Amino acid sequence: MTSFAHVDYPTQHPGVVRAENAIAALKNFAAGFDGARGAASLMLAAVVAALVVVANQVIDTWGDGHLMAAWMVLWAVVFMAIAVFAKPARRASVVLRNGYEAWMESRRQAAEDLRTWNAALQDARIMADLSRAMSAAATRDLGNKYY
Repeated sequence: MTSFAHVDYPTQHPGVVRAENAIAALKNFAAGFDGARGAASLMLAAVVAALVVVANQVIDTWGDGHLMAAWMVLWAVVFMAIAVFAKPARRASVVLRNGYEAWMESRRQAAEDLRTWNAALQDARIMADLSRAMSAAATRDLGNKYY
């Protein structure tokens, strides 16, 4: 008599499935992250920390009898600084981020132009194409200049 054993083995390892799910969750989290908001929060925290240090120095000069009033003033300074500097910090971080991205794009374009020029120095066909393109652009510029 012949008997067959049917054993069902999983086609994927459970640990690999968990790791893939964790990586997918991290990608989704990173995709939803707004870099401008994080940079603005860091800048705001730095400004507020500086103001708290200054307020603490002022409060230390008061006596021990005014400790409750000193803490109230300190927290008022903290909340006021957060309210006043939140929008400017966000705007500054957006401007810095956009400036950095534009600078990186110009550096990438310059490197690409240099690679094209070096290739053109080695290959006469590329140099001829560049020359024709530059001549056509110069002709268009002259046409627009006088008409």
